[in-house]
Amino acid sequence: MSGELPTRIQLELVTPERLVARESVEALSIPGKSGYLGVLPGHAPLLSELKPGELTYTGTGVTRHAAVSGGFVEVLGDRVTVLADACERAEEIDVARAERARQSAEEQVKAANAGAASGAGGADAALAQAALDRAQNRLAVASRVESLAK
Repeated sequence: MSGELPTRIQLELVTPERLVARESVEALSIPGKSGYLGVLPGHAPLLSELKPGELTYTGTGVTRHAAVSGGFVEVLGDRVTVLADACERAEEIDVARAERARQSAEEQVKAANAGAASGAGGADAALAQAALDRAQNRLAVASRVESLAK
């Protein structure tokens, strides 16, 4: 063994429905439960829960963006496996649908908070807020494609 660190790391990004990405990358930024994780080749092994957020990865000089909605990540020295509850690459996000979901979630948050103020609906408020967070994340990630196209 030469003792040199690898220059690339194998990424596998999957959801229960599909393989989103499988490629060799130079760096990743992953929304871990306790904050964003920066991962480079040779990173120390770790296992973390994911929170909804933006996952970015750079390969061959191009940075790609994806919206994840929770799950788990396993980092080993030469590979990263992301098991996401849901994931969409920025270019796949239907902005109009995400905007409708955001508006609907905002209405649900308002209704749930009104119910919580009257002594009911605490769990509904948390679910509505989670839906709003997911919709806002999808819109933020989708805006990356628009800003890169300019």
